Amino acid sequence: MKIIKNINTFAIALPFAIAIIYPIFEGALVFAALSTMATGFIQFSLGVKMLVDNPKNKDLQIYMSGVVIFFGLWYVNNLIDYKDFLTYILFPVPLILAIYLSLIIYKKEQPEKYDNAKTN
Repeated sequence: MKIIKNINTFAIALPFAIAIIYPIFEGALVFAALSTMATGFIQFSLGVKMLVDNPKNKDLQIYMSGVVIFFGLWYVNNLIDYKDFLTYILFPVPLILAIYLSLIIYKKEQPEKYDNAKTN
């Protein structure tokens, strides 16, 4: 679980780390924005791995349902020529999903710390 937590922390920090070099490299903000796609892919992969390991976890099922609904609505929005209402609804969803998965990961990691403290 610690590895998953570290990978998630890296994925979330990546766009911010790239954005920090903006004063040195003016194209950094474009790369930071593009790196959010890598963050999404990494988090989706972590979510799939965690769901495969623990398929009865309701939080992970909700996360995956949110991902499927997001991409389904995005596809429908494409079919109907990008209606503003649906676009505005979809805009914050990746951020919400990223926060939700991070909360799941960090919440799952907490009992391990307490279990190790009790045994030592």
